[in-house]
Amino acid sequence: MTDHIVIAARDVTLRLGSGDAAVEVLRGIDLEVVQGERLAILGASGSGKSSLMAVLSGLERATSGSVRVAGADFSALDEDGLARARRGRIGIVLQAFHLIPTMTALENVAVPLELAGIADPFGRARAELTGVGLGHRLSHYPTQLSGGEQQRVGIARATACRPVLLFADEPTGNLDATTGAAIVDLLFAQAAETGATLVLITHDVSLAARCSRVIEMKDGRIV
Repeated sequence: MTDHIVIAARDVTLRLGSGDAAVEVLRGIDLEVVQGERLAILGASGSGKSSLMAVLSGLERATSGSVRVAGADFSALDEDGLARARRGRIGIVLQAFHLIPTMTALENVAVPLELAGIADPFGRARAELTGVGLGHRLSHYPTQLSGGEQQRVGIARATACRPVLLFADEPTGNLDATTGAAIVDLLFAQAAETGATLVLITHDVSLAARCSRVIEMKDGRIV
């Protein structure tokens, strides 16, 4: 693994369930991602693309194979170790937003910063939300925000720690076309501003085409 490679996956498999009910979701994945790259992982529902993202982002442990991400050997870590490795290295934007409903927009961004030990977490969160166009919505709760605004909070939360890697899993899936296009523009802009490598998970060929490289998945394999 050289300094410019931020993801190195070798012969990665993921098996869910046990016994006769076991399902092999990923089947021998080999992948390298270079620092600063804009990579799209393209595939239909059930192709394994979101499962691959989960393994590469440390949300799921691979069943076998080796996974090195941003200098950390994910293959050797347990769940607690993966959680620590993600912190500060990896930002994740999900289709369903996953904001904490009892927290304001400001708190949703600031609390993870606080847990990560970032100095002045509320000041940083305020600046990040202002940067994504939500400086006037700091005290609003998720239910008081539109879908596009909630996803902007999600992007601010994901990039506030200045991660090496930014994963986005179907980030426009719950948004209308116009709002989705604006969110994608923002996502690419934030990745460029923070210097993060962007890995975009999508079934949308036109969205994937915006990336510098596209890999396609089918039946748990890169095709």
